[in-house]
Amino acid sequence: MTTAARRTRQRPAPRVGLALAGGGPLGAIYEIGALCALDESVHGLDMNDLDAYVGVSAGGFIAAGLANGITPRQLCTSFIENQGPRNDVVHPSLFIRPALAEYAHRLAMLPGLVAQAALRYAFERRSLLATLERLGRALPTGLFTHAPLEAQMRRMLSAPGRSNDFRQLAHKLVLVATDLDSGTAAPFGQPGFDHVPISQAVAASAALPGLFPPVPIDGRWYVDGALKKTLHARVLLDMGLDLVLCLNPLVPFAPSDRRPHRSFGGTAEKIPHLVDGGLPVVLTQTFRSLIHSRLELGLKGYQISHPQTDILVFEPDRRDPEMFLANTFGYAQRRQLAEHAYQQTRADLRSRRSHVAATLAAHGLALDHAVLDDPHRRLLATRRHRTHQSARTLQRLDEVLDDLEGALGAGTHAR
Repeated sequence: MTTAARRTRQRPAPRVGLALAGGGPLGAIYEIGALCALDESVHGLDMNDLDAYVGVSAGGFIAAGLANGITPRQLCTSFIENQGPRNDVVHPSLFIRPALAEYAHRLAMLPGLVAQAALRYAFERRSLLATLERLGRALPTGLFTHAPLEAQMRRMLSAPGRSNDFRQLAHKLVLVATDLDSGTAAPFGQPGFDHVPISQAVAASAALPGLFPPVPIDGRWYVDGALKKTLHARVLLDMGLDLVLCLNPLVPFAPSDRRPHRSFGGTAEKIPHLVDGGLPVVLTQTFRSLIHSRLELGLKGYQISHPQTDILVFEPDRRDPEMFLANTFGYAQRRQLAEHAYQQTRADLRSRRSHVAATLAAHGLALDHAVLDDPHRRLLATRRHRTHQSARTLQRLDEVLDDLEGALGAGTHAR
């Protein structure tokens, strides 16, 4: 046996997993840009040939694509540039279809609820407030329907070489939702949950309460998997993997007086205090701080419970106002934000070069320093002026989304 053969036998290929957190369309945009940067900057790393994937909410959409052989660049083409094969293109309109069936169902309940409330008020002497609370059952459980996104995912995963069946994938895929009635995590893709179509699991994992109605599956109702944990990386750690890459799009903002910031109105000036941004910014910072502290606590626990697994976490710079001030459910600025995420991830790799390189080297991987140090690399080409009717329609959809973001107000922005 040659020396090279003995070395190969003594050192098996590393087992690598990828954990993707949620964060709405903004989270998906960040993760696509970051994944493209990682894919081209790390020798020996194939994002479509990892041992296992776990995705939550928006991260579930990305994980399902990667596990099905869709490259980060192809995801960028379909989700960011809205180009490519028709069944792969994810248009912004998929996120703003009103949940008409839910509206109709709740409206049909209203007459009966009014009658019940009136009877209780008249004969049981309930307070007016307690009586009116019963009418809350007539409120829709979500503004938008998940059906168009689920249908598009089904079409996307029905292409040759892909599968909408967890059990037929060459690589392990787990998409986590939350059982609404029990509050427990539902790991679709694991035994007992792997019969559910991947497209349906994606919709369930991304059903953020208030925006999308709970998704019915086998007589149970499921909502966003982020209600339980930010990453659900333990799914991968329990598989005994050697290296787990984690992407988390949402981090709290930490203003720095040493760098300029974009103001809340879009002009270039400093942001001395977040309170100056009003309620939407205060709620956004609060929400991000809560979910990130949960992530940090989990990572500390993983270091103790799974010391044999190396973990590399990639997330936006906390001092970066570009990602913080972008609307979590914004989609209109996807090109700018994807490019920003791509370049910021490259900068993060350069700033942590020694640590990241050493961690990767322990598993037979290496940074491509020539690619990483190339100042001319971009994720997206400069967009040409578009005059085609379909392009104008897409631009109009972007404008509608901008209006919608403003109309949803502080509550939606904070999520």
